[in-house]
Amino acid sequence: MKTNLIFALLACTLFLATSCSDDSPNMDGTGRLRVQMVDAPFPFDQVAEANVTVFKIDVRLKKGEIITEDDETTDAEEMDDPFVVLMEEEIPLNLLDLVNGTTASLADLEVPAGTYDLVRVYVKGVNVVLMDGTEYDLKVPSGAQTGIKVFIKPGLTIVGGLSADLLLDFDVNRSFVTKGNTKVAGGITGFNFKPVIKASNMSTAGTLKGNVSALVEEAPLGQEGALVEIFNETDTLTTFSDIDGNYLIMGIPAGSYRTTSGLEGYVQSDTISAEINAANNTVQDFILDAQVVVEEGN
Repeated sequence: MKTNLIFALLACTLFLATSCSDDSPNMDGTGRLRVQMVDAPFPFDQVAEANVTVFKIDVRLKKGEIITEDDETTDAEEMDDPFVVLMEEEIPLNLLDLVNGTTASLADLEVPAGTYDLVRVYVKGVNVVLMDGTEYDLKVPSGAQTGIKVFIKPGLTIVGGLSADLLLDFDVNRSFVTKGNTKVAGGITGFNFKPVIKASNMSTAGTLKGNVSALVEEAPLGQEGALVEIFNETDTLTTFSDIDGNYLIMGIPAGSYRTTSGLEGYVQSDTISAEINAANNTVQDFILDAQVVVEEGN
């Protein structure tokens, strides 16, 4: 198990659905929006809790020629407020409780039909609790005032008769910057919070799932804490297997990838080709071989 990862991924999943109609896109009326949150397995053995309170989420209904990464176009300034509030209540979450597809419901409501290109997540009460009970309260640089801005590319369109999902991957490894030495017990002296979130339109993304096991008396036995990686020339996503050896990676852009798995004490698996299809699951299992220890002099 790699211990240099302070946190795995937090994923906030927004499920959007509308009622069935004919084949013509229906851009009038409303569609239903359900918001959930999920986290990937967390292997860092010095941390007991990773807490975040989400108290507001809103999304921007795209109008005119807006979109630049820095959001500084004059068109946006001249527009009426295009944001739709999805929720405004305090929901405290321990991210370590949300693993391998377990979700926390954040919102369920009707939203206007149209294309949404930006989501803002407002957070406060961010803290980390170590196994020894030490707590670190972290400053939120902007999430409590202006929200953490996450651009949705491609934009998420709500139309009659169709459904759409948006997955927000909260890269906690990059967002929670550790102070001190993570490789020794008691070496952590604090954290800095610098939120990094990626949005994946689930209509153009898929999921990789499966099991990591090793042969024990010629029978496969699930292995906890195995690192699973899926990557291509532009994207790399990782997760860890749970206590039964199961893993799940959501929000992978559709395309061709390679995937591999490894665990301390076992030989790294072969690199296997994997095709990720939009709005579908790809299943890939791994069986790891134990490393052979060769004693000196033999």
